[in-house]
Amino acid sequence: MKCARAWLLGCALTLLGTPALADLQLDLQAVDLNPSQQQASQALLDEALGKLPPRLRQKLDRRVQVNWTDRMPEEAYGQASLVSTLELNRRLLPGLVDGSAALEKTGRAHGTVRQELLATVLHELTHLYDRARLWDTSEQQLISRCKRQASSLGAIGLPERCRGQTERRFTLSDDPRLLDLAGWPQYVGRRGEREQHNGQVARSPDSYELSSPKEFIAVNLEYFLLDPSYACRRPALNQYLRDHFDWAPTQTPCAKGLPFLNAGNDFARQPLGEIDPERVYSVDYLLAEANQNWVSRWGHSMLRLVICAPGRPRGPDCRLDLDQHLVLSYRAFVNDLQLSSWDGLVGAYPSRLFVLPLGQVIDEYTKTELRSLASIPLKLNREQLENLVRQAAEMHWGYDGNYYFLSNNCAVETLKLLRSGTGNPRLNDLDSIMPNGLLEVLEGRGLADASVLDDPREALRLGYRFDSYRDRYQAMFEVLKQQLPIPQTTVESWLEQDALQRRQWLDRANLRTSAALLLLEQASLRRQLLLAQDEVKQRYLNARALNDGSIAKANDTLQQILANSGFLSRPAELLTGQGYGLPQADERAALEKASSERQAHLHRLSTDLDVEARALLEPQRAKEIAAVEANVKEIGIHLRALHKAAGGLQLP
Repeated sequence: MKCARAWLLGCALTLLGTPALADLQLDLQAVDLNPSQQQASQALLDEALGKLPPRLRQKLDRRVQVNWTDRMPEEAYGQASLVSTLELNRRLLPGLVDGSAALEKTGRAHGTVRQELLATVLHELTHLYDRARLWDTSEQQLISRCKRQASSLGAIGLPERCRGQTERRFTLSDDPRLLDLAGWPQYVGRRGEREQHNGQVARSPDSYELSSPKEFIAVNLEYFLLDPSYACRRPALNQYLRDHFDWAPTQTPCAKGLPFLNAGNDFARQPLGEIDPERVYSVDYLLAEANQNWVSRWGHSMLRLVICAPGRPRGPDCRLDLDQHLVLSYRAFVNDLQLSSWDGLVGAYPSRLFVLPLGQVIDEYTKTELRSLASIPLKLNREQLENLVRQAAEMHWGYDGNYYFLSNNCAVETLKLLRSGTGNPRLNDLDSIMPNGLLEVLEGRGLADASVLDDPREALRLGYRFDSYRDRYQAMFEVLKQQLPIPQTTVESWLEQDALQRRQWLDRANLRTSAALLLLEQASLRRQLLLAQDEVKQRYLNARALNDGSIAKANDTLQQILANSGFLSRPAELLTGQGYGLPQADERAALEKASSERQAHLHRLSTDLDVEARALLEPQRAKEIAAVEANVKEIGIHLRALHKAAGGLQLP
């Protein structure tokens, strides 16, 4: 059973001295069973044997005694109590005999009592297989060859390099590759130590799998063997099990596209989309360079998916399809509008994998935060690249971790995704908790091609670098100085003035200078809105504490936006029922409807907030924003007049 299956599995398990059998045998203890009970029980065991991978049956070459017992909690289905004993709950036997167990719904993942019984047998046999010390023929041949070579060199006894092979256990649950996929990754910075908390809590078929790696492999083998859609729901784990057993059951063909929710800020668009791994030309390490903000002083790690436009063959030209590119970004989901340094240190914020349009990410960093972006191609073969994309989709739907600024930040999460997604052994011993440091390590290991940045102009032209707008703003400021006798010497000092002080120059500017002024006033507006955002946070929190009724409506709108936007980072909350892993066709219709409704609601709320949030601003901030907006409007009028006077077409 999944709540009490492993009462005595901690007993020492050994087969030394046990005669080898040709194959696994399930020996029904039928002394106290009538013919009908024997027949129904044997049919269940025969079906279980028929579903097991041939390699498992061959390697678990023992006789396992199976009996029905009354000594079991009512909710239990069964457990392996000894190395070669499997007990099933006798309370369930009558339903198995009269056929009602095949019809009785359980509310559990496998549906009916009989399917749960079948899953229990498979689950417990997996435990026995997982813990057995068994070697396959090829391993024994390798050991023998190693011994012969050592003997020819005059070695006495069994050399250490051979000894390690003789001590190999035929296990699954302690395989590092499985642990990465299952959600117990290495602690970055602790040299191989595994994390104790499994963050892949959403879209689980059975939360019992998260209790330990041993239960994880047993639960997942149930679904691998019983659910034809398992390959589509958990593609990485399915491939791992296929490779391990060199075999797979009959499985449903999978759709090419992997579903995701676009967390972009365009609330007018449908957020549900698809990624076809075959259309991904490259995966880049995308680094936002550092700034003086305390949470950004080491940069920000992301991954960029270079996706080809429909119909374009995979190749370098796909880098021009910027509107198709997506960014995978682990971020702290801050649901109280306050970015607290202490909360970030102690892991109070959820860490989730956001999928964002590249254009929004470029604007966010280069225009608003004035930070450059570097996009460094990772050296992945085709299989590693497509596996990484699939694993990212699974993490998008299933992962809800804890964000620590110093130990489980964007760089750490990105490295863990690269490890589990690609399976590249050169990533296993990398340790870097800083975004810029991780890039250096990836370059040093030959896993990232930083040579694309050697020629700055080519890097900009080909989209390997996106420069901060700070240099552009300074260039526009130089245009101003060429025509107007302004006293400021830097763009920063120009923008630090009040908007009313800058307004005196607007009607004195020529066509070229007016265009530069427009760009700078738009930059000023972004800067004021960024400052206002922080001000709103603080005012909102204070108002919430003081129950300030004067801004209650804006508070309510903010609360609704927070409550309705969480699905963009944790899309599993849109789905209910027994589904797990990647959503399938029967779930996507519901997803499309639910996400569209949420997105439309967010669109309405964001429009309301544009007006209501002004109530949260200090009067001076609100006045400055209004003045900048007036400057932008006045420059637009001035530009159109100059353009018309010059004989050009009327500007919109």
